[in-house]
Amino acid sequence: MLSNMMTSALRATAALALAAGLSTATASAQTAEGYWQGVQKSGTLRCGAAVAPPYVMRDPASGDYSGFFADLCREFADVLQVKPEFVDTTWDNIVAGLQAGKWDLSLALNRTPARAMAVQFSIPAMEYQISLAYNKDNPKIPAGATSVADIDKADVTLAVMSGTAQDKAVSAAVKTATILRLPTNDETRLAVVSRRADILVDASDTNQLFTQSNPDWAVAINPTPALAKQGVAFGLPHQLSAADVEVVNIFLEERVATGHVEELIRKAVDQVLKTSN
Repeated sequence: MLSNMMTSALRATAALALAAGLSTATASAQTAEGYWQGVQKSGTLRCGAAVAPPYVMRDPASGDYSGFFADLCREFADVLQVKPEFVDTTWDNIVAGLQAGKWDLSLALNRTPARAMAVQFSIPAMEYQISLAYNKDNPKIPAGATSVADIDKADVTLAVMSGTAQDKAVSAAVKTATILRLPTNDETRLAVVSRRADILVDASDTNQLFTQSNPDWAVAINPTPALAKQGVAFGLPHQLSAADVEVVNIFLEERVATGHVEELIRKAVDQVLKTSN
């Protein structure tokens, strides 16, 4: 009798184990679908876009987006066979919006440890460093200045776009000079042109556009030691699996290796210069 009871108990246990195994297998099959498959089902890839030429630009009249990261958003949407949708945001909110699920990826995000605790990153599409642009005839800027320490003076004002990586970098480096934080790229440039500020703190390629647009008086230096040197990438939701991140990385690897990203950058730079002339 006891033997029969034990046999019945073992059979019941085996049945429960089999059922649990099937349940787990079913759950695994249900969760195996990746993030991008979900985007394909929705039919739309949402790209969080904060303006910073030549990375991301927005036509104020039409609302159309351009710039090489906007182009990469469209190309990744083509890979997924969905429509791209640009969601307007600011640099102060571009990480928080991604965390809140307001879009699927953030455009032109600098890879920093602080941000990496909140979101994930793709591999870099390009390398980024910060430069200082100013009027070469400004008596406050010493000839031969090469470092932040050379321009960190009480009577010097540095204009920077609020919430950006360059804002965080220059805020940590400057001890004496005044930092003027403004919400848009255009306002920081206007501050230097109007002499409300002495120095424009921005990405080196963005400042190159500024100096090329004002060749008679504007110059720029890449300070030594560097204020920052980071990769510029897609910001990705924190919950993405390694396989989901790899999808984006493979997409970017090919475009960087073939020189396609460089072509997109040149196109964006040409567009900015034509617009400013």
